[in-house]
Parts: sequence; structure tokens; C-alpha cells
Amino acid sequence: QVQVVESGGGLVQPGGSLRLSCTASGFRVNEYNMGWFRQAPGKEVKEREGVSCMTRSGGSAQYADSVKVRFTISRDNTKNTLYLQMNSLKAEDTAMYYCAVGTSDYCSESWSEKSYAYGIRFGGKGTLVTISS
Repeated sequence: QVQVVESGGGLVQPGGSLRLSCTASGFRVNEYNMGWFRQAPGKEVKEREGVSCMTRSGGSAQYADSVKVRFTISRDNTKNTLYLQMNSLKAEDTAMYYCAVGTSDYCSESWSEKSYAYGIRFGGKGTLVTISS
């Protein structure tokens, strides 16, 4: 069965860190461009935000301006898992975080200027990140 399962979410104080994991089954994480998007509480689906993405070669990563410098996307091919390291977390980072598996159009040039859903083939069920003191 082809799917991705996210984990690693939780409640963290502002300034803290979390590492999200996206474990793939039925395919290899280095076969597709992949990434993360999020939906904040009270926001609609159309307001989802692309957070970060990585090309299947691993040679290119992109980030939303709101998370640049603070978040880092990576993957471990041996564990078939994509990660999102989140540091210096802020209240506005509170959201459900979803892993995305995309086509070759996903994570292409000017990714952050496009809809979060552009090029996504499918995603997971998400993991909740709450930043609060």
C-alpha cells in the first residue's frame, strides 16, 4: 500500500524545537519530490501553506519565507523517511503538518509562489504541532 505516515508532533513552548517524520511505504522517498505543508487552526483548506520541499535528487530544497532559517528539511533513504526539523518555534507555527508526495512539477522553480497543492499527488493524515506556553 502506497502511503505516508507523519509523526513527531506535540506541544512545545515558544522557542523550542520539534522534528517531524514522514515514513513512506510502498515507494522510496528518493523516487519523488516531497515536502511539507500545514493548516493552521481555524483556517480553511484553501489557506494551507507550503512549508518546505525537497527534490527527489536531494539536491534542492525550498522553504516558505515564514520558516526560512528556522526549519530544515532532510531525508534518510535507509529509513525511507522524510524529516522536518523545526527550531525557534513560534505560536504562529501551530498547525497540522502534512507530508506531501509530488510529481516532477512539485518543488519546481518558484514553488513558494504557487498553491501549496501544486504538483502534489497525495499526502498523509498529518501530525499536530502546538506551540504554547
